[in-house]
Amino acid sequence: MEAILDFSQELDVGLFDRVVDALFSGKGNELKMAQQVLTQFTDHEMSWTRADKILSDSSSLNSKFIALQILEKLIQTKWNILDTDSRSGIKNFIVGLVVKVASTEESLRKNKMYLSKLNLILVQILKQEWPQNWPNFIPEIVATSRTNLALCENNMAILKLLSEEVFDFSAEQMTQAKAKSLKSQMCGEFSSIYSLCTEILQKAVQPSLVLATLETLLRFLSWIPLGYIFEMDLITNLCTRFLQPPVTRNVTIKCLTEIGGLKCDNEYQEQLVNMFSMTITGLREILGDLGNVHEEWDEYDDDQQEFIQNVAMFLTGFLNSHLRLVESSASREVVIQAHQYLLRISRVDEREMFKVCLEYWNMLVRGLYEDGRSSSFSGQGGLLSLGPGAANGAAMSPDLRRQMYSGVLTGVRYVMISRMARPEEVLIVENDEGEIVREFIKETDTITLYKAQRECLIYLTHLDPKDMESIMIEKLNRQMDGTEWSWGNLNKLCWAIGSISGSMGEDQERRVLVTIIKDLLSLCELKRGKDNKAVVASNIMYVVGQYPRFLKAHWKFLKTVANKLFEFMHELHEGVRDMACDTFVTIAQKCRRHFIAHQPGEAAPFVEEIIASADSITSDLMPQQQNRFCEAVGYLISAQLNVQEQTQLIAGLMKPANDVWGQLVQKVGENINVLEDLATVKQLGNILRMNVSACGAVGKGFISQIGNIYIDMLGLYRAVSEIISSCVARDGEIATRYANVRAMRTIKKEALRLVDTYVKHCDGEVGAVNENMVPPLLEAVLADYAQNVPPARDAEVLKTVDTITQALGSLMTDKIPIVFDSLFESTINMINQDFTEYPEHRLAIYQLLRTINQMCFNSLLNLPPQQFRFMVMSIMWGFKHTQRDVADVALTITQEMVNSFNACDRAISDAFFQAYFVEMLNEVIVVLADNEHKSSFRPQYMLLARMVQLVESNQITAPLFDAAAPENAGMNNSLFVRQSIANLLATAFANLTKRQIEVFVEGLFNFNEDLEKFRNHVRDFLIQTKEFAGDNADLYLDETEREIEQNKQKEKEKALSIPGMVKPSEMDEDE
Repeated sequence: MEAILDFSQELDVGLFDRVVDALFSGKGNELKMAQQVLTQFTDHEMSWTRADKILSDSSSLNSKFIALQILEKLIQTKWNILDTDSRSGIKNFIVGLVVKVASTEESLRKNKMYLSKLNLILVQILKQEWPQNWPNFIPEIVATSRTNLALCENNMAILKLLSEEVFDFSAEQMTQAKAKSLKSQMCGEFSSIYSLCTEILQKAVQPSLVLATLETLLRFLSWIPLGYIFEMDLITNLCTRFLQPPVTRNVTIKCLTEIGGLKCDNEYQEQLVNMFSMTITGLREILGDLGNVHEEWDEYDDDQQEFIQNVAMFLTGFLNSHLRLVESSASREVVIQAHQYLLRISRVDEREMFKVCLEYWNMLVRGLYEDGRSSSFSGQGGLLSLGPGAANGAAMSPDLRRQMYSGVLTGVRYVMISRMARPEEVLIVENDEGEIVREFIKETDTITLYKAQRECLIYLTHLDPKDMESIMIEKLNRQMDGTEWSWGNLNKLCWAIGSISGSMGEDQERRVLVTIIKDLLSLCELKRGKDNKAVVASNIMYVVGQYPRFLKAHWKFLKTVANKLFEFMHELHEGVRDMACDTFVTIAQKCRRHFIAHQPGEAAPFVEEIIASADSITSDLMPQQQNRFCEAVGYLISAQLNVQEQTQLIAGLMKPANDVWGQLVQKVGENINVLEDLATVKQLGNILRMNVSACGAVGKGFISQIGNIYIDMLGLYRAVSEIISSCVARDGEIATRYANVRAMRTIKKEALRLVDTYVKHCDGEVGAVNENMVPPLLEAVLADYAQNVPPARDAEVLKTVDTITQALGSLMTDKIPIVFDSLFESTINMINQDFTEYPEHRLAIYQLLRTINQMCFNSLLNLPPQQFRFMVMSIMWGFKHTQRDVADVALTITQEMVNSFNACDRAISDAFFQAYFVEMLNEVIVVLADNEHKSSFRPQYMLLARMVQLVESNQITAPLFDAAAPENAGMNNSLFVRQSIANLLATAFANLTKRQIEVFVEGLFNFNEDLEKFRNHVRDFLIQTKEFAGDNADLYLDETEREIEQNKQKEKEKALSIPGMVKPSEMDEDE
């Protein structure tokens, strides 16, 4: 096998084929050997010189694909350093091979996959050579297309690929200048391509050639000059000749969709309207009225289903872009027919197609709602306010538009209710076997779909609340009389009812909700069986949890609902108990003051009754459910502003747990061996969890309870730490997996979480926290962490110290040395063996470092030099993580640290920059140029820009080079850094010319004040290196994430202005 690696001899193609066959069909050592030899062969710098012989003489398709992969890599990474003869030879060889393989119909069909790869290689060469070194490419391909039908069909595929590479994928694979040049060239030479396509469509009878031409045309439509589309007979041909035949209808409707989505001037509006009308007429002939499409869907073949999906894309795309145009210029019948098609397609049980339709329905109802709102503000509207010229193209009035779509919107209401997705609050689901079970994994796609449907239903309710009410009551009555009873139907109806909270007027909402809840409670009594009751109960809880406005206005109803939830907490179905606790938390958050207030006719505030009955209410709950109940009561207690009364309520809530805690702690004090009992250890852990839940809900008032258990808790922390340490010393690291050791670690983690939770809520109490809580905590925690084996160290220690440092700020400065001694080096040493182990500790230590740098920067200046260097080197090592959040934090710490030192006393900053600046700069450039770290592109280029800016603006005054060295005579920091960057890049990218590197470095120093220009300059360079060939989407994360954030903010502001659009659970706290 190794003979193929001897590049001084002619390649034995037969032997090469046998090695490749061994790779794909061999076994054992033969396979391993073949893999090793072929890897060495493909990695060899001269392997590309063997590609032509393999492609010409090999009888193995797999061998040919390997040769093409070698050529593809060469073209992408080393093309520009090849000599002119080599480039020309490769180009001519590939062109000849393409012509040979595509010259006959039989060869075209037989070698389809091979030819596709050859075409791709040809297009990669084109991206490098055309137009400057291959100016006649377009005339050549057009001329050869007229000589041979098979060649013509393949040429269409090449043009399609070229269009995709230049117009669809260029942003991530070419520099901006290169992409702009190729786009300009394509547009400039398009007339001859268009003439060829038109000629084929008019004369060709071979279906595969027509189809290939239409597929190619489809890729052109997004960028060609509009005159070719609207001023020629292209649209007429598409609608009249190619829409009807089954073989071309799918690609034709895609072409019409592309045209319908174009942004064009008013001059082509008439052609757009005519295209829409012709398409709807053609669809009538093909589809009829589509009345039973949802029932017949499964009987359709793949082509028929694809066509329906493409019709949905056409209708939604066109109407999204040109709805107002067709409303005013097309016949009403055509517009309504288009919406009826969409309505019927929306009923099909095909989620992705439904999401396409849903996006359009949301656009339609949002527009109708905003029209009505703006017309009411401006005082215009009414059926007669059409204005002059309404009949010949003016926009309709809002009232007339609503009237026109009223029948369609009623249909949309039925569809939305019957297709309603499950909200994330609902925990009871029907599984694939038809059983009612507790959901454990949230489906992100389902939650996103629910949010979109909820938005649609909110608008539909605003547009006609009476119609929405009558449809919901009608469907509920059908549940009551059994005609439509099923778990699925009831679920979807109730999910829809819950989703429109706040969108009706209060009187209507009260009327509807009273009817619905009474009927659901009756249904709960009527239905027998655990699963039926679970379904009805979950729906009652979901609905009531969505209407806090109604509950707050009706105390007796609120109390009845709360008691019903307490009743559900005794249900046999675990999911019902979970949901009862979650719903109680939701209601407690939104209606807390009503439970605290002394209501008329009540002996005492209801919260006191709940606390007094807590034992019986929670008797059937699991520990985690009891914690949720405790959290809910904590929210109620937080509404009590009288400190003394709040303290009494907290004491009442926590008394049962405190009694058990006191007994167990006393037993531990008397006999440490009590902690060998697993049940006891778990009980202690559960009590601490309950404290954490209640503390998060009550807030800083919970200090009265923490004071009762704090010293005992820290003593328990020490006790279990000693036991864990002795277990590990006796049995080794395996001991950390023992059940009792894991339970004891839970005690430690929950103790830390309790401190963490309280400190996050301790507004105004930082002095007391600093004096009373922090010293004993650090004494108990820090040494224990440092002395433990790595698997026994808890990341919660790092997180809690981080929280305390954020809260206390400069008050922590004197404690930072001991924090560093105990936590920093021990943690770095446990994570620096690789980039994946201990991910929680990894992120937590870098976040803690960032907090110390921000809050206690002066403490870093007092670290011993060796420890300080270890810290800086560890931060730079953080750059190299592929775990994005770790790398981002490390890069951000460095930028903040550079800024802090720059603002320091000049002697201190000079020493820092002289010691670390060049090293930091090198590390940033290394990760910036590394394909594995593209996701951290934003903090990388921002840090680089800041460091270059400091040098260019002479803010770093100390020399960054050895000023005493003779070769540095006349050197300055700016010149030195330029040379350092250039040398580093020249070593990393041997395929780049010296001039390319010089231009890049010069740009770094020219653009460092303008971050956008700096980012684009760096990104262009990285793409230019060809090391980034492939998916470069991560280089665009900066813009993508910013755009997403801006869109979220706009949507939030808009939602707040529409009643009901923001879910009750997402609104700011109550009254």
